[in-house]
Amino acid sequence: MTEPNQPGSGDGKGGYQWGPGPAPGTPPGYGYPNPAPGYGYPQQPAAPAPMGGAPLMAIGDITVMNDQIVTPAGTLPLRGAVWNATDMSHTEEKIPTHAIILAIIFFIFCLLGLLFLLMKERKTTGYIQVTVTSAGRHHQTMIPAYGPDTFPAIMGQINYARSLSNM
Repeated sequence: MTEPNQPGSGDGKGGYQWGPGPAPGTPPGYGYPNPAPGYGYPQQPAAPAPMGGAPLMAIGDITVMNDQIVTPAGTLPLRGAVWNATDMSHTEEKIPTHAIILAIIFFIFCLLGLLFLLMKERKTTGYIQVTVTSAGRHHQTMIPAYGPDTFPAIMGQINYARSLSNM
């Protein structure tokens, strides 16, 4: 690399040129006559891939479009899709700790402190499992249940997706 190239070795002027010469078969000049894609002059942006329109709804990581279902594993046809939902959540009800402490404190002063034991705390934990099957392919997602009304809300979305699948 420290020795100059031989005279007349690609610069077109017959002089010395430092560094490697041009690759055989490359046209002279930058971007001339046909620039390689991605180099030189700005290229026209590629047309976006057809996605089937705007998303109608999303259930977890499942997105329903006009004519297809988009999942992380790929796309499924919307027509004839079978939707299922399973409620794997549970709601438990217990007396909170602060209610027990207040009941003990106010029991000493008056018997009305026992009314604090009527306080209840509801906590919902678990997931709603949503599955879709179409064209021999299957995808499932788990949606966390934040309250007892999560499953009816998900079932409303599932029923809407079922109605779109039957169109």
